[in-house]
Amino acid sequence: MSKLGRIGVYPGSFDPVTNGHLDIIKRASRLFDKLIVGVLNNNFKNPIFTMEERVALIGKCIMELPNVEVKMFNGLLVDFVKDNGASTIVKGLRAVSDYEYELQMAMLNKHIDNDIETIFLMSDIQNSFLSSSIVKELAKHGGDIKGLVPDEVVDDITSMMQQRFKMQEET
Repeated sequence: MSKLGRIGVYPGSFDPVTNGHLDIIKRASRLFDKLIVGVLNNNFKNPIFTMEERVALIGKCIMELPNVEVKMFNGLLVDFVKDNGASTIVKGLRAVSDYEYELQMAMLNKHIDNDIETIFLMSDIQNSFLSSSIVKELAKHGGDIKGLVPDEVVDDITSMMQQRFKMQEET
């Protein structure tokens, strides 16, 4: 398969990383010389994990992908893309509802900088229902998250979630 070349950016909150995210990372890594996973704080979400924890969790999952790196960022995605010498934003889509929102964001980013493209990768059917919110809710209530998040981080996420919710119950 030939690569699009250059540098791509796959942004998200990844709170926490799921098998759906990892699938998009692996597939996108084959399209670019370098893929940067950009971890951000989404003002519309209340993250459970710190940015540093999210970067570390993703880092454990991408060790076999030499052309992928993980970075934190705040501010405009377009600025992060330009600051890293990238020209393409990668977005994963699970459903039509994702497409409507992501298309709006892609058009806004294009308006801000006409040289930056957005490509959409469809979710694998087995991950089409999966979201970080579902994983957090399941883990919060002691459910088994195996098969939903990468094997490398199942224990980490489970123990972190137990700590977070134990602390909340105590306060």
